[in-house]
Amino acid sequence: MLLSIHRVKLFPPFYLHYRLLETDSKSLRSMNGSRRNSGSSLVSSSSASSNLSHLEEDTWILWGRIVNEWEEVRKKKEKQLKDLVRKGIPHHFRAIVWQLLCNAQNMPIKDQYSELLKMTSPCEKLIRRDIARTYPEHEFFKEKDSLGQEVLFNVMKAYSLVDREVGYCQGSAFIVGLLLMQMPEEEAFCVFVKLMQDYRLRELFKPSMAELGLCMYQFESMIQEQLPELHLHFQAQSFHTSMYASSWFLTIFLTSFPLPVATRMFDIFMCEGLEVVFRVGLAILQMNQTELIQLDMEGMLQHFQRVIPHQLDSGPDKVIQAAYQVKYNAKKMKKLRTENRLLKQRIDTLEKVSAAVSGQVTRAQEAEENYLVKRELATVKQQGEEASAQLEQAKTTIRQLQQQQQQPQKRAPRYSEESVLQLERELVQARLKEAESQCALKEMQDKILDMEKRNTSLPDDTNVARLQEELIGVKLREAEALTGLKELRQQVRDLEEHWQRHLARTAGRWKDSPRKNTLSELQDELMSVRLREAEAQAELRETRQRMLELETQNQIHSNQLRRAEQESRCLQECVQTLTVQNKDLNVQLQEIKRRQAEIECKSKEEVMAVRLREADNIAAMAELQQQISELEIQKEEGKVQGQLNHTDSSQYIRDLKDQIAELKHEICCLKGQRGLTNQSTFDGIHMISHYVGDDGSYQSSDEDGVKGPTLHNTQQRSGGRIRLRPNLGDTDSEEEEDDEALRLSVPQSASHKSTTV
Repeated sequence: MLLSIHRVKLFPPFYLHYRLLETDSKSLRSMNGSRRNSGSSLVSSSSASSNLSHLEEDTWILWGRIVNEWEEVRKKKEKQLKDLVRKGIPHHFRAIVWQLLCNAQNMPIKDQYSELLKMTSPCEKLIRRDIARTYPEHEFFKEKDSLGQEVLFNVMKAYSLVDREVGYCQGSAFIVGLLLMQMPEEEAFCVFVKLMQDYRLRELFKPSMAELGLCMYQFESMIQEQLPELHLHFQAQSFHTSMYASSWFLTIFLTSFPLPVATRMFDIFMCEGLEVVFRVGLAILQMNQTELIQLDMEGMLQHFQRVIPHQLDSGPDKVIQAAYQVKYNAKKMKKLRTENRLLKQRIDTLEKVSAAVSGQVTRAQEAEENYLVKRELATVKQQGEEASAQLEQAKTTIRQLQQQQQQPQKRAPRYSEESVLQLERELVQARLKEAESQCALKEMQDKILDMEKRNTSLPDDTNVARLQEELIGVKLREAEALTGLKELRQQVRDLEEHWQRHLARTAGRWKDSPRKNTLSELQDELMSVRLREAEAQAELRETRQRMLELETQNQIHSNQLRRAEQESRCLQECVQTLTVQNKDLNVQLQEIKRRQAEIECKSKEEVMAVRLREADNIAAMAELQQQISELEIQKEEGKVQGQLNHTDSSQYIRDLKDQIAELKHEICCLKGQRGLTNQSTFDGIHMISHYVGDDGSYQSSDEDGVKGPTLHNTQQRSGGRIRLRPNLGDTDSEEEEDDEALRLSVPQSASHKSTTV
């Protein structure tokens, strides 16, 4: 069970009650269940024995008082607190003590944790990929999509959003996993943020990992000072410190030692910082120095991976005791840090100077090449001008000769045939020179184009980054080579001094006794051994130089691969963005097509409505004309009937004429409405008006137009005039019919809409 700060402040009154609850597994589970709302407790607790020793009870009481009086203990009894932490923090007190040690109990960022989980991190895929690799054998993390993996993902995601520069680094998941074994995820997140900010872990996990390189440099200096034989063996086998010690600093021994041992180391780290890593690492090397000296590189790697972790199965007390017997000079560590910073600044300055010098050299070369090209171009132009002048002169001479040949024969020829041939040869030579100058001019133009292409192909940003990386590697190799050269020169000077002494001693060897001659021979052998040693060291330096070159190339290739992966991710994101945009555009296109179809349907419906109204008007006109024809027939019938009855039918005729005038007026009104309808437009569609054909039928511009009914009974058409005759069986005479017949005249022009009756 985990105790929060408020519970621990009330610890002494409820101590016995808490111990009883711990022995009861059901009560323990119920108390653990009360914390599920803020993040379930991640400690795999086991039921403790009810019969605890007095020593354990004293330890519990002591740590309870320490927690209750933390500020006073931290200020006045710091040394005693460090001794207690080195002996180990009790399991159930680790959560609260770790928070107190790093001062993470009241952090404002804890309130932002839930909001951070709702956001999206660019490192989510990497975190998901590495979750299963973190503590793969631990019960809490080994099952896929379990609670342990989920809370570990949450904490890592939240921190990647808080610290965008660091983001996510694989080794940090082991530290977060250990925190989650002791406390809920919100508190683990706060402790992890504090560790990254105040314990130099953030500098270790930065993309450049400059702090890790500094730690390797400091640790190697400690090995060289305190374990010189082992250091020489490591150098002879090219066994670099980063091959075995980088994981110690990045994960605080969590990936190298058993979890209980690493947890004890982490207790001390929470109290004292990275110093414990230097001490424990050197203590481990001291304990295994004899075995490591007898192994080669592969054997040493296997020894670090398989043998050393099992040496600590019994417990870390022996290693911790040896660690605090190691000499750790904090001032020297600060001095090494300063030296490393100065060297880094010097390297940066050299890089800037090199970049500036290389830029100046490039610009100078370009300027020189441009000057040479311009000078050659000027020379070629001058040659071309001279050749053109000679050609013009030769042409002028030829024209003069032609004019002289055309003059009368009386005048004597001014030039002979030989001079003409000479001039022709000069003309040919001038043309050849002109052609050569044109070729040279073309070559100069090609050179200028090549220069422009080379200028455009100058290093861009990515090439500059790659060249800078290669320059760093070259500078490192150069510095190493200079150091080795200085050492070799010093050895050569020492050998020369020894050789001069040897010559001085051997100058009078024939005068010395046999014992002195033997001593001189031994000195000669010693000199030869030293010479062989110098040769071997020179070969060793060359081998190291090659090794450094290979490592630099490997680093350059890895950087190039990382940049290629970043470009690939950017391209994938662009493809996804374009796919989403394409989908949106397709949806918009479908919507536009749907609207266009609706507009077309509406336009067709309105066109049909206009056509129907037009057909109705044509039918009404036909009916009116039919009525007119019937009235005319009635008129004729009445007239004939009046003649037969010898009665006066003038009144009847006047009535018929009035009716005909009214009908005519209605026809004119309908035609006026129809003309307005035909002139109107609808949605860009021009309606063509109907017209009356030559055959007297009404025709529409549409194919399905309604034809007007033809006048039945007897109809005659001549010259656009229709004669209506009554359908009577008996007539008086053709003359009366011709005189009194009612004529309906229709103009032959189809555009004219008037009708005369």
